[in-house]
Amino acid sequence: MGLTASVLAVDAGNSKTDVAVVAADGTVLATARGGGFRPPVVGVEAAVDKVAEAVGRAFAASGVESVEHVLACLANADFPVEEEQLAAALHARAWGASTEVRNDTFAVLRAGATEPRGVAVVCGAGINCVGMRPDGRTARFPALGRISGDWGGGWGLAEEALWHASRAEDGRGPATALAHTLPAHFGLPSMYALVEALHLEHVGPARRHELTPVLFATAVSGDAVARDLVDRLADEVVTMATVALTRLDLLEEETPVLLGGGVLAARHPQLDDGVRELLAARAPKAVPQVVTASPVLGAALLGLDRAGASVEVQARVRAHFEG
Repeated sequence: MGLTASVLAVDAGNSKTDVAVVAADGTVLATARGGGFRPPVVGVEAAVDKVAEAVGRAFAASGVESVEHVLACLANADFPVEEEQLAAALHARAWGASTEVRNDTFAVLRAGATEPRGVAVVCGAGINCVGMRPDGRTARFPALGRISGDWGGGWGLAEEALWHASRAEDGRGPATALAHTLPAHFGLPSMYALVEALHLEHVGPARRHELTPVLFATAVSGDAVARDLVDRLADEVVTMATVALTRLDLLEEETPVLLGGGVLAARHPQLDDGVRELLAARAPKAVPQVVTASPVLGAALLGLDRAGASVEVQARVRAHFEG
């Protein structure tokens, strides 16, 4: 009969899935990586199959057959009803005695915080924000794009850059270097040519994300339109963080504000400085910090929180992923 470990930690995003098997003393027995988790595209069972592949490899490497608790931080778990549905689907795989699902932004928060207390803003393909207190209270947003009031994220920035560049080229909007830098990225002579290439999918839709770094580079050159978009993103990040801090009654307490996701982790000077300056003005006791640790660390720590693990046990897990 195989061994039983304390926690199976899962961090499953749209592009990849990371899992870790953690013993009760905080030893990481095995880790594995699998494919992206996209239930809206492939269906819940097929998405969970992707997780199962990675879990199977981690269990085999560790000699473990089951765990006491599965803590899964999943993309596309945006509402409590979705968390419940996904938890039921994972629990049916019989990996652990209990199963809990949270939105994947909680993994970034817990990976960067020394205790289950703080706020995290993640800006990758999209933008999201969550907050938590040790007493179990949380703050969160649906984070479904414009229909839920969001602005920003890599996809959103690319769309805004294209909008301004197109209007600059045809005269409907102010001049901006984006009208040249965006098409040049794909070796094209004009925005007209880029719009045509995107429409006819000569440039694949997935490649639009490549335009976000071009936007930041154009802002560095001093372009006013590009700089305004970066400033707007900084304002949005701080607005979300401040609302979450207020909801959790943490605005007047020294509280970590963790910044994660590819856009924020890149530490673009204008964006990074803008976020810190606005936070200092609106939430003076917030302590901003960019999170670079793997989010699966956060999932593991959330699982160990539930098990009542000691500070020493949690430190052992953190040392494994940060060492």
